[in-house]
Amino acid sequence: MKYNILIISIFASILFSCGEEEYSLSPGNPNVEVKSQISGAAFGDSLPFTVSVNDNVDLSVLTASLYFGEEKVSETKIRTKTAGDYSGKIFVPYYKDIPNGNATLEFEIIDTHMSKNVKSVDVPIVRPEYPYLILVTAEKSYPMTPTGNPYEYAATEAFPSTDLSAYIKTPVLNEYGNEITFGWEAGAITQGSIGEIPFSSAQGGVYSVVFNTRTYAAAPFFELTVNGDKMTMADKENFRIDMDVTQGQKLTVEGITDIADWWIDPDFFTKSADNEFTFVPISGRYRITANIPLKYFKVEVLSGNSLATLQPDGTGAIWVIGLDVGKPSVAQNEVGWNAGKGLCMAPVGNKKYQLTLVAGETVNTQSVNFKFFYQNDWGGEFKGADITSSGDLIYVNNPSDGSDDGNLRLFEGKTLEEGATYVFVVDVSAGLKNATLSVVKK
Repeated sequence: MKYNILIISIFASILFSCGEEEYSLSPGNPNVEVKSQISGAAFGDSLPFTVSVNDNVDLSVLTASLYFGEEKVSETKIRTKTAGDYSGKIFVPYYKDIPNGNATLEFEIIDTHMSKNVKSVDVPIVRPEYPYLILVTAEKSYPMTPTGNPYEYAATEAFPSTDLSAYIKTPVLNEYGNEITFGWEAGAITQGSIGEIPFSSAQGGVYSVVFNTRTYAAAPFFELTVNGDKMTMADKENFRIDMDVTQGQKLTVEGITDIADWWIDPDFFTKSADNEFTFVPISGRYRITANIPLKYFKVEVLSGNSLATLQPDGTGAIWVIGLDVGKPSVAQNEVGWNAGKGLCMAPVGNKKYQLTLVAGETVNTQSVNFKFFYQNDWGGEFKGADITSSGDLIYVNNPSDGSDDGNLRLFEGKTLEEGATYVFVVDVSAGLKNATLSVVKK
């Protein structure tokens, strides 16, 4: 027994002494020296560098980091086991609105004992001035030449249409340069995208497409205003504005030349002139979207800057999702079972919500199959047990098996009269589980 203990003790002592010798972490002494002359770069360049590193122990990683002010904007890592010269490139991002100035290029060397050393150099960064840009459409590319204004370029051509979908790209200026693209993302021109920018001119024939590579300002765009406030382009088909509106307020729309041909939703507006409308619902915050191809204004209730939902106290919004209904017409734009495409009912006061439909236009005459939701999405909804309908034309389905629970239906043998107007009103003043639905023919 004593013999075994002695053997174990000797073995442990050997292991300890070997481990101590092999894994000793005495500090290293890494050094880094910038060998290449880094005189400057342009936004969008791949900046080359060469550095020399050495140490009295094995090296690990060289990290090159580029800073705009205090913000790290780019990084490159190189494995460096042994001393010597190492070369690489670091990308200089192309950002909007940043002026010319000095960036900081930092080199950090770390060895296997976790000792490190850092060397920094200042690098002048400038925004490149290109001899030309390229306007790229699906059919053809056009040169954009400098206009004389700083960083501004234009292509003046007899474009094939007043609507021109295109992205913009730069030439590669030198061996360190890169092609930079500017396209359309999330309703704005964005660097690095090739999404088509929805240019649109008020006149046909010869016109100019203009772009500024510093501010990303561009033209021409279809511009709409409501009471002098500019609507934002959501995409090439939709312009929108979020605004506080009072009941009875006059809204003047500018920028639509054929507005006399637009469909006007009676739940939200009465028309007093071609470009002037009176707001019908209760005062609140609303999103107004001008849909150019369908020629109508979609209106939705907001809570802050988000679409409103029906609140437990009955305020907020009620949404219609389902079949056989759509604005400006069911034939053009049926809602369907598409969450996010719901129709917002107009809040008319006293926790009542209104939807006005014309049979054969915004609702089918032979069938209805839609329901009421708490939000413009799946989630809270009015089941058959939650809402009571009156009259002998439309009822709320309340089946024992739960199928299509809450869907609206025409009574057997009933149809809607072609061209007649029907006003649907949901009243939740008695609570969300005691709602009533009335459907009145006008």
